[in-house]
Amino acid sequence: MAESKRYYYEVLGVEKNAGDDEIKKAYRVLAKKYHPDMNPDDAAAAEKFKEASEAYAVLSDPEKRRQYDQYGHAAFDGQSGFGGFDFSGMDFTDMFGDLFSDFFGGGRRASRGGSSRGANIRTSVRITFMESITGCEKELDLNLKDPCPACKGSGAKPGTSPTTCPKCNGKGQTVFTSQSFFGMVRNVQSCPDCSGSGKIIKEKCADCRGTGYISSRKTVTVIIPQGIDSGQSVRIREKGEPGTGGGARGDLLVEVIVSGHPTFERHNYDIYSTVPISYAVAALGGSIVIDTVDGKVIYDVKAGTATGTRVRLRSKGVPSIQDKNVRGDHYVTLVTQTPERLTKEAKELLRQFDAITGDSLNEAKRVQEAEKKSEDGSSSSSKKKKFWSK
Repeated sequence: MAESKRYYYEVLGVEKNAGDDEIKKAYRVLAKKYHPDMNPDDAAAAEKFKEASEAYAVLSDPEKRRQYDQYGHAAFDGQSGFGGFDFSGMDFTDMFGDLFSDFFGGGRRASRGGSSRGANIRTSVRITFMESITGCEKELDLNLKDPCPACKGSGAKPGTSPTTCPKCNGKGQTVFTSQSFFGMVRNVQSCPDCSGSGKIIKEKCADCRGTGYISSRKTVTVIIPQGIDSGQSVRIREKGEPGTGGGARGDLLVEVIVSGHPTFERHNYDIYSTVPISYAVAALGGSIVIDTVDGKVIYDVKAGTATGTRVRLRSKGVPSIQDKNVRGDHYVTLVTQTPERLTKEAKELLRQFDAITGDSLNEAKRVQEAEKKSEDGSSSSSKKKKFWSK
């Protein structure tokens, strides 16, 4: 019954005064989320997709929306189709065209005039850690396509011209109807005979074999901005596949892969590193040298600094890719080094130092002797367990 239906505006999640663009945007989000192709064998998702499609079909039509605003679901009672609304005969081309492009990653979509934008080309380039900080230029050798000079991109043998496709009458698209879970739906697809170009080539150009373009090796310079992170891409406009029918070229998308660094580690726009310090510097304080991406800096360590202490060097991190004047910070972990090789003199001085600062070298011996005296002075029935090994 009509009363069991959800309010169409509620279904799409928009207000009653929402504009056409807002309604279309809301529907695209829901359709992409619940489309059966994205949720195979999910009956609940199919039902939500059907519900959203019904709401959009009404609210996207000015007359039907006016009737719905005045009478609600009752405006369509008695008509055929699911839920009292007739979807048969409706043209879903505009509704789903861009949506399906989103589902399956885009690519070249032919317009009704036969022209289409060229596909994007993807490649990658590896740079060093320091190059990602300062920015750099890289040259890439790529196979790129250009219009065939013999046929000037038409694909037809010189002296001939492509003819209008008889199947689509030059539109580049064919329309057919199919039965779906919400009735008969008109579908539009690229013409299979002319591949969406609207033209048929009877005699192909020998140089390009009818493709309209030829490939050649070219060098492309990529300007990589400072602060770029591994996995981000640089877009070079109109260096991709050539378009058809006068369409624009696609873009070249260059993914940047940043190599690791032996000292520095990056997290967002901050840099982290570890710097060893001597025991003397940790205890007495002193100046140390720290390597940063800007070069060496002098840092004053406070007396009594514990190992593992982290210090912050402001604005010594990665520059923002959006604003070169904004930078992250550099965090340095100070780790006290234990000397491995000491001279006899150094060892003796260290023993003297220990003797006047707590005598830690003899602490275990003192505890052992105290425990032994305690055992000797006690009765045999109250012996204490020794905790040292002999």
